[in-house]
Amino acid sequence: MSEVIDGAVAALKEKLGDGGFDSSVKFAIDGEGSVVVDGDGVRASDEDVSCTLSADADTFQAMMDGSLNPTAAFMTGKLKVDGDMGVAMKLGSLLG
Repeated sequence: MSEVIDGAVAALKEKLGDGGFDSSVKFAIDGEGSVVVDGDGVRASDEDVSCTLSADADTFQAMMDGSLNPTAAFMTGKLKVDGDMGVAMKLGSLLG
């Protein structure tokens, strides 16, 4: 597993806590791999989910450190959403 994915798992766990998320979302980080967030928590995985968010590693890191709002990333084309937009918006408000 890449250092970027390990860091993504740690950053998402810190932001979301141990409670998990009541839907299933995958962060697909270009050239690195994927991280899934669901009711079981946060983990490196590429399983099927209801919503996939795709971005490069720099965009993902900026969203995690708070320097880039997830909605702004989507509106500027830095973040792509495939699947249930409502789930993406709910997660964005938690990260945001």
